[in-house]
Amino acid sequence: MGICKTLIANKSLAGQRPPSLIIPGMIALAFLLVPLIAILADAPWGSFLTIISSPTALEALRISLIASVSAAGLVFVTGVPLAWILARDVLPGTRFWRALVIVPLLLPPVVSGVALLSAFGRRGLVGGWIYDLTGFQFPFSIAGVILAATFVALPFLVITVEGAIRSVDRDIEDAAAVDGASTRRIFQSITLPSIAPALVAGTVLAWARAVGEFGATITFAGNLEGSTQTMPLAVYTALESDRDSAIALSIMLLVVAVAILVALRSYYMPGRQRHNP
Repeated sequence: MGICKTLIANKSLAGQRPPSLIIPGMIALAFLLVPLIAILADAPWGSFLTIISSPTALEALRISLIASVSAAGLVFVTGVPLAWILARDVLPGTRFWRALVIVPLLLPPVVSGVALLSAFGRRGLVGGWIYDLTGFQFPFSIAGVILAATFVALPFLVITVEGAIRSVDRDIEDAAAVDGASTRRIFQSITLPSIAPALVAGTVLAWARAVGEFGATITFAGNLEGSTQTMPLAVYTALESDRDSAIALSIMLLVVAVAILVALRSYYMPGRQRHNP
């Protein structure tokens, strides 16, 4: 009887289309869609292939893919343990550390770049020590691009995965602990499989943020063609002198991002669950 009532309620809610929600929702959808249509309408289709196959475009795409994939890997390796630490309140002052994780989301990208320079620059807090010992510097190198992308992308995975870990049934983990399983074994055998969709979603979001990073990269790593110039920086450079090239490169970046997101949509956009009677 209870299941029948739930089905009826769900069906009733699904059939409702209140204008107070539909109209603003459609306005928001149009606001997101119109710029994409406009850039496609503005595209120089006659010279599109020539522009995107130029050495500058291909090199910028290569750097973007290397930096964003590397950043996504670093985010995954370090962000998942951090999400677990926050979700399980392992450290005192968890609220403070969680707020600290969110800070990169709130900072203007150029401020993130300045902060990275202060920390990892040639004379930075950590970077100066590294340079004195090894002669290596992060600024104006692809390592700097990866570092900037990792810094701005890390919160996306941590926030996504932390929420998923908090939703895991603790009774199952506690039962495994009672049976003698170690914390590591419980994490690998119970927690990780339970949050697999969140892991993929968080990694995809982090990658998307990394591939579109601009402000922190140009401030910290510079805009050197063939070295640190990513696709967003190539678009910015082209826009100063050749609008058609800027539009073509933007579409190229858009296609790459959409292709990845569509390929992984089943992980970060699971289908609606149906209630079976």
